[in-house]
Amino acid sequence: MINTSRPRRSVLYMPGANTRALEKAKSLPADSLILDLEDAVAPDAKAAARENILAALGSGFGYREAVVRINGLNTTWGIDDLKAFAHSNADAIVLPKVESAEQIQTLAEHLKKMNAPETMTIWAMIETPLAILRLQEIANAHPLLETLVLGTSDLVKDLHARHTPNRVETQTALSLSVLAARAYGLCVLDGVHLSLDDEAGLKQSCIQGRDMGFDGKTLIHPNQIAFANEMFGPSSAEISEAQERIAAYEAAIQSGAGIAVLNGKLIEELHIQDAKRILTLAKAIASYTS
Repeated sequence: MINTSRPRRSVLYMPGANTRALEKAKSLPADSLILDLEDAVAPDAKAAARENILAALGSGFGYREAVVRINGLNTTWGIDDLKAFAHSNADAIVLPKVESAEQIQTLAEHLKKMNAPETMTIWAMIETPLAILRLQEIANAHPLLETLVLGTSDLVKDLHARHTPNRVETQTALSLSVLAARAYGLCVLDGVHLSLDDEAGLKQSCIQGRDMGFDGKTLIHPNQIAFANEMFGPSSAEISEAQERIAAYEAAIQSGAGIAVLNGKLIEELHIQDAKRILTLAKAIASYTS
């Protein structure tokens, strides 16, 4: 049920109130779309946005994964959002401002009572100090939980911190989120880069997130997609190296050795596991975008 090998290099927020943007999303090269009913939609536009997203889901987004960020279940709109999308074509439900395992479990119970398809998973927004402190219990909350999504803008606000180029203000939270995701077999997505005209800053943020272990990056503008896809997808050199490692290791095993050496570097089983992960990701990217 949980598919953490699915490419999520680029995950674009799309406001549900903007029908033009929802239509445009069907042609964008993003791996995933977060169709938003929460932060990006004014209170008096919530109902209309809900209908807009339902209509867009009805016609589909092609290979793109479509997930819906509902309003919190403790708000005026949350339960109605869930009722609307429990039997839609949404791949997952994104729950905002998650701070406890109980919130995930409550959402899962609602989905079960509504007879939502078993393939519909849960994504959790991690965007407050308390969420960071409770990451272990949140990440292990329920089998339907698939993805942790960092909301770094809200987190920086709550920390009374400042956005810096090297993101020193959120590095602890980012690292803990990756640790929690890997410990419990989840996907984990980096927060957005807010400056639309700061290409260098976007590049630095993507490289940093990739090197820390994030699966992809959440985005706020289509112009950010191409670079996220490039940075979070395996390069041709990485694919070639993965293939060479597997071939060298298999040859070593056949000769009776337990390890191999390639270009002066030791290759063990752990390197082969990572090489296979890279090739699986590359194959999936090729199948979605061909």
